[in-house]
Amino acid sequence: MEILGYVGALFIGLVLGLTGGGGSILTVPILVYLMSISPVTATAYSLFIVGTTSTFGAIQNYRKNLVDIKNGFIFAIPSFIAVYLTRKFIVPRIPEIIIESPILITKNTFLMLFFAVIMIFGALSVLKKKSQDNNNEEKRNLILIGIQTFTIGIIIGLVGAGGGFLIIPSLILFAKLRMRKAVGTSLFIIAMNSLVGFIGDVQNLVIDWIFLLTFSAISVVGIFLGMYLTKYTNESQLKKIFAYFVLLMAAIILLKEM
Repeated sequence: MEILGYVGALFIGLVLGLTGGGGSILTVPILVYLMSISPVTATAYSLFIVGTTSTFGAIQNYRKNLVDIKNGFIFAIPSFIAVYLTRKFIVPRIPEIIIESPILITKNTFLMLFFAVIMIFGALSVLKKKSQDNNNEEKRNLILIGIQTFTIGIIIGLVGAGGGFLIIPSLILFAKLRMRKAVGTSLFIIAMNSLVGFIGDVQNLVIDWIFLLTFSAISVVGIFLGMYLTKYTNESQLKKIFAYFVLLMAAIILLKEM
């Protein structure tokens, strides 16, 4: 199973490189079900793995002028503050037993069920056809952007995913970025969110650095491979296939945890 887990690490980076998001949503299930890591620790490890992998992807996209630094910081600052606060103060204070009757729901079960729900919403957001006509959109409101990205940060902090499926539509809608630039900027934001969020975990957990760095290094190889393969793939079809795969994974998690 561990070998499959390391193959999964390569797949995480591969999907991130191909689509600019999505791969991170598989990190927690791979760590929990293939590497036998507890959900709380897995969400922390996921932030480091996704953050490290996205950093390399963001650097490559920056060299291609596909990262909007100004909008990246506008969207990232409220988000990474929320991620840090969630990992530092909220997650450690979630009780070990949330519901005792009529069914027992533990902290670990709650996190995995919540993660499965987020996976479903993420997959549906990819499958939903978005209107390409943004001419009638109102001028962006920085307060609304701040509230939205802070909320995204809380979700990222709870589930340990990068949140690209939430960030990319926001960049297109509010920052008026084209898809390729939104993807590159999203990796930049994900990197900041994830690594800052992980800092909030360092004092709360015992970190297996050898495993974490090894897993992350394999994912980094995957993102470079994914970015290389983008020239040979149909991005739209690939995202749809991946979205259906995420829905299947979410269903499996729900069945397993319930």
